[in-house]
Amino acid sequence: MASLTGRSKLGAPSACRESAVMRITFYSAQPYDRRFFDEVRERHFADAGFEFIFQETSLDAGTVALADGSDAVCVFVNDRLDSEVIEALAAQGVRAIVLRCAGFNNVDLAVTQRLGLFVARVPAYSPEAVAEHALAMIMTLNRKTHRAFNRVREGNFALDGLLGRTLYGKTAGVVGTGRIGLCMARIFQGLGCQVLGYDPFPSAAFAAFGRMVSLDELLADADIVSLHCPLTEQTHHLIDRQALALMKPDAMLVNTSRGALIDTPAVIEALKSRQLGALAIDVYEQESELFFRDHSAEIITDDVFARLTSFPNVLITGHQGFFTVEALREIAEVTCGNLQAFANGRECANRL
Repeated sequence: MASLTGRSKLGAPSACRESAVMRITFYSAQPYDRRFFDEVRERHFADAGFEFIFQETSLDAGTVALADGSDAVCVFVNDRLDSEVIEALAAQGVRAIVLRCAGFNNVDLAVTQRLGLFVARVPAYSPEAVAEHALAMIMTLNRKTHRAFNRVREGNFALDGLLGRTLYGKTAGVVGTGRIGLCMARIFQGLGCQVLGYDPFPSAAFAAFGRMVSLDELLADADIVSLHCPLTEQTHHLIDRQALALMKPDAMLVNTSRGALIDTPAVIEALKSRQLGALAIDVYEQESELFFRDHSAEIITDDVFARLTSFPNVLITGHQGFFTVEALREIAEVTCGNLQAFANGRECANRL
């Protein structure tokens, strides 16, 4: 492969000796990242010359020095890549930033473009994994199987408090009709639900599963509202007090996309006033201080999160929607492919 000793202004390495090694520092790395990236490297990229350095800590101004001497960094959803961090990375010689996720709202792309850095993401990976997790949360919260599990283990077989609703014939709303949203729509259709969709840039494929409507109509008619859209300036707090006021009092809100799609204090008020029937979230606006770490021996000081956990009709998981063998393997394969395109100076379809 090409050497990374000399680099062009556009971030692609100049050609040099075949034995060059490309050093990549991973931030927010977990044991499963090491497992799947090492596996994919050995299986498909053994000759690429990748050297992986895994760091458990997240990337911010205080940890950027850990990437000193690296050619690239590999980051995740809660790593911080603002102008200060990006400029510090570039000053250390980092010329590529690869995201092992689809979202890139945490990256200041204007700065990366000014500095000529290569930035690429994994635009889509196993959309079925996220949609299936959303379904698992819906079914769990609706039929209260999490509470039933604990009861039975204690010898309590009473059914009081476990009453659910039949989903067949209900109306399900899918906000965002990209690849994950389409998977969710197909699942809802399979359950016998009437499916509504909203997207300012709708997918023509959605017509096979349901009907596109305005956001207001979807919120007013849906028994379940499932969010599958990216976080942008337009979608920030998409579900706020006004949106919640439009929803049915017994509706369920599901968010497996980005935490900031919902105004959490507004959702808490809607739960308290019984304007919202139930909430299932796999993401949280302030999750960077909580998720992907074990806090079981600590006191969680986030009062908003603590309030959410106090409701019996709220189900929270720690950003695990993507967490399947197939998805993690695909993330590693696509990310390594992005790195190889950078190293060889080739066009990369996933470049931002």
